[in-house]
Amino acid sequence: MASDRVNSILKHLSPGSPLAAITAKNPDDVVITVAIRTPLCKGKKGGFKDTSVEYLMYAILKATRERLGFSPDLVEDICMGNVSDAKAAYKTRAAALAAGFPNTTGASSVNRFCSSGLKATADIAHQIVTGSIEIGIAAGTESMSIGGDNLEQPFDEEVTKHSQEAIDCMMAMGWTSENVAKDFGISREAVDEFAAESFRRAEVTQKAGFFADEIAPITTKIKGPDGVLKTVTLSQDEGIRPGTTATGLGKIRSAFPQWGPITTGGNASQVSDGAAAVVLMKRSKAIELGVPIMAKYVGSTIAGLAPRIMGIGPTVAIPKLLKQFNIGINDCDVVEINEAFGTMAVYSRDFLKLDWTKLNPRGGAIALGHPLGATGTRQIVTGLSELRRTKKKILLTSMCIGTGMGMAGLFVNEQ
Repeated sequence: MASDRVNSILKHLSPGSPLAAITAKNPDDVVITVAIRTPLCKGKKGGFKDTSVEYLMYAILKATRERLGFSPDLVEDICMGNVSDAKAAYKTRAAALAAGFPNTTGASSVNRFCSSGLKATADIAHQIVTGSIEIGIAAGTESMSIGGDNLEQPFDEEVTKHSQEAIDCMMAMGWTSENVAKDFGISREAVDEFAAESFRRAEVTQKAGFFADEIAPITTKIKGPDGVLKTVTLSQDEGIRPGTTATGLGKIRSAFPQWGPITTGGNASQVSDGAAAVVLMKRSKAIELGVPIMAKYVGSTIAGLAPRIMGIGPTVAIPKLLKQFNIGINDCDVVEINEAFGTMAVYSRDFLKLDWTKLNPRGGAIALGHPLGATGTRQIVTGLSELRRTKKKILLTSMCIGTGMGMAGLFVNEQ
């Protein structure tokens, strides 16, 4: 183990190597100075079940402002990932003002399904690269208790009559999970084993207190059985199920028997509420302001694939991103792939020949939950926290996207 660590450091430092270029420090680098999230709570029955999406946005932005280390007047733009709320742009702007940002700070929302939080991060980073802004906040918020991403009606027939893949964009996500299992021979046993390990890792992490530096406690109100609202402060993820085993998961019935036998409520991502945020600026600006630099944003990319197997999006996005920077999957120390479904997580791990110890070391969406618009940012926050704890360097994050795409992002730990 010690020799592996030494070899990893040498690869990062070797002059002229791709890893040396990625980890090099330059004034124009886009860096992250704050990375936090709320606890993730059970949708419709957890701690945020009576909390509005605008309050969640307000809470994460307020917690971010309190950690800035400089005047909020310097923040020029905020981009909020959100999937299910058509009024997210209104609510982001109002939440930012309520959280203490001035009316000179812009605000917007972005929706690229499950990758919305990562998309928000990329959008803010690219604005900084081009000089459009100097400082921005990328965030993601979702109240699955209130919303969802189901289509309300079929597409117009002029759209559907020209392409089967256009029709496939209307597929329920559970159906696409079963397609992945069927097309690639993913067994129920393999998926349950993966899910059990996700729960185990999250349980170990929570008991050790390793989530503490990434979670900002949130005070909100929750309605009890008597209908009375009471004030609570939430600081722990609610979806972790201690003692979960593959044997136990194997007893859960199929969630979508009409499409297949593999996907269940125990081996797919949990319906959750939550939010996450990161603050970005150039390295030179962070040095000027005297704020600590947590990580470097290296880059991100998007790639498409057939909508009917949308879950394996990371298998097209990750190789594309790695090729852009001329590195391999084994050069990455932590890989956060969204566990939208155990089927896609197992396939992505095996297709990429990924060392399982590097994949979601704190557990993923199966154990922690998946607030759609927030998870892309949440993965950055969680991955960077794990890198700080282990003194490792390279974080790779990736998401599948509901209509058949994958998105991936690359980051370097600096703490």
